[in-house]
Amino acid sequence: MAHTIAKATLGLTHPSSIETPKISFAAKEIDVVEWKGDILAVGVTEKDLVRDENSKFENPILKKLDSLLGGLLAEASSEEDFTGKAGQSTVLRLSGLGLKRVGLIGLGQSASTTAAFQGLGEAVAAAVKAAQATDVAIVLASSKGLSAESKLSTASAIASGTVLGIHEDNRYRSESKKPTLKSVDILGLGSGPELEKKLKYAEAVSSGIIFGRELVNSPANVLTPAVLAEEASKIAATYSDVLSAKILDVEQCKELKMGSYLGVAAASANPAHFIHLCYKPPSGPVKAKLGLVGKGLTFDSGGYNIKTGPGCSIELMKFDMGGSAAVLGAAKAIGQIKPLGVEVHFITAACENMISGTGVRPGDILTASNGKTIEVDNTDAEGRLTLADALVYACNQGVDKIVDLATLTGFCRIALGPSIAGVFTPSDDLAKEVLTAAEVTGEKLWRLPLEESYWESMKSGIADMLNTGAHQGGAIRSALFLKQFVDEKVQWMHIDIAGPVWNEKKRTATGFGISTLVEWVAKHSG
Repeated sequence: MAHTIAKATLGLTHPSSIETPKISFAAKEIDVVEWKGDILAVGVTEKDLVRDENSKFENPILKKLDSLLGGLLAEASSEEDFTGKAGQSTVLRLSGLGLKRVGLIGLGQSASTTAAFQGLGEAVAAAVKAAQATDVAIVLASSKGLSAESKLSTASAIASGTVLGIHEDNRYRSESKKPTLKSVDILGLGSGPELEKKLKYAEAVSSGIIFGRELVNSPANVLTPAVLAEEASKIAATYSDVLSAKILDVEQCKELKMGSYLGVAAASANPAHFIHLCYKPPSGPVKAKLGLVGKGLTFDSGGYNIKTGPGCSIELMKFDMGGSAAVLGAAKAIGQIKPLGVEVHFITAACENMISGTGVRPGDILTASNGKTIEVDNTDAEGRLTLADALVYACNQGVDKIVDLATLTGFCRIALGPSIAGVFTPSDDLAKEVLTAAEVTGEKLWRLPLEESYWESMKSGIADMLNTGAHQGGAIRSALFLKQFVDEKVQWMHIDIAGPVWNEKKRTATGFGISTLVEWVAKHSG
């Protein structure tokens, strides 16, 4: 489905409407030498490349292919010093075989993780782009030892990596190439309805990740709070059999006494929009009610505590709505998967943090919707102020568990780097659930302590609390702040995604958190 954002915007920028390419996936059990098409990609470990005394491959699949190619595969891998290390690849151009190319993709010493097989899919996508291929097959040189469950998850990871590797966000380029890939056959990992269902699941999650990436990539002069709300409403309209949308304007938020959220939004010419999507299963009883809350700052200038100096990254502050992108990307995927037995509320308090005469000032006191008062000692700690009212709202929906995601602190990025998100929760059970889901998806989460003694520095002399407090332990203090707005009966987790929301090398969004959220929700299905 194409994602169109068609508003008159600053700079007269209108993103192109680019249809997401439809790639057909199929799981097949056929002999690799019988497959015909543009590229046959073989995932190989270093062990798979072991030779016998005659310098022939011992691995049965490589031996069979090399025999078909008259020894060319062994010769080329030796000449190019291909050893099967992760990141290595070699592609041979053929003729007269009904097979145009054979590629060897290195998986390292061994391959057993989701990340490794997603990497295989991404490497195949790179080969597809280079060759302008339309149909490919992917096979593992060694798959005999995999359990039935492992084969399902491996095929899913390969499919996901391929789709995400093919995707390029070209909506803001004046010219772009159209993707050529039409079909992918996954060989040797089984076949049948269960595997086909798993591949459909991977496609749904991947579409959610692409949607989330495109939201984060969209600049603030295009993706305003109003447009983010429109995009959320489009998801609900597309999957209206299971999703509904409620968008609250400023006056409705005032009626709900969301003073903390509205205080942040007050300086911007673009009004706040509070987004609430609700998923209800198509049939059967609801056994669990979950809340997913995402920080939705479509731009963060820092307010009067404006972001200045090297490393402030003000030019990247369009990604300060990465939490909302994760939540809405998960909604898009769940709308397709339609898990039974679980109700899900997707919530985002969308706004901008700008500077004007109407904006919140350092020292102002805001009153949140649960009645708690907050002395604002730093206007650049605004995300937690918006999340405060969003968390209160989520608890009022009667949910059992809440996971919030936010690009909340530079402290967490400094502590854990660009690839790992920080997790805070008082619930060991919820920590186990979400961390287990992340292991399945390959996303990296690390649990950090909720050190209650740090709350002392968050106490105000005139209000219930400050919004930042002492500098040290900033990520922990931020989580402790959010905890003040969660009902004690509700299991709650905060995930700080400030590091992994953005790929610095590629200068693009990652879609981090979406696959883990979907996996966590799916585990409640039944």
